[in-house]
Amino acid sequence: MHRVIEYRGFEIHVDLTPAADDTFDVTFQIKGGANLEVLGARGGRIPLRNGPFTERWAYLVAEIAGQAAIDVLLGPVD
Repeated sequence: MHRVIEYRGFEIHVDLTPAADDTFDVTFQIKGGANLEVLGARGGRIPLRNGPFTERWAYLVAEIAGQAAIDVLLGPVD
């Protein structure tokens, strides 16, 4: 299952992989934006720890993790 969330000029790509009944392992990747070079060559998929998660929780946790990573790159929103 795949979802793309736009945030501050970047795209957060979230992928869910079934782990057990109604639970999923989740990874995310940040793409796009003018500051992508800050991520370097290691802008790959990032697995989230402490899973597996339910579907709704997996998407929420991945979105928040991706937004936090972008906020670290760009600084606070004015």
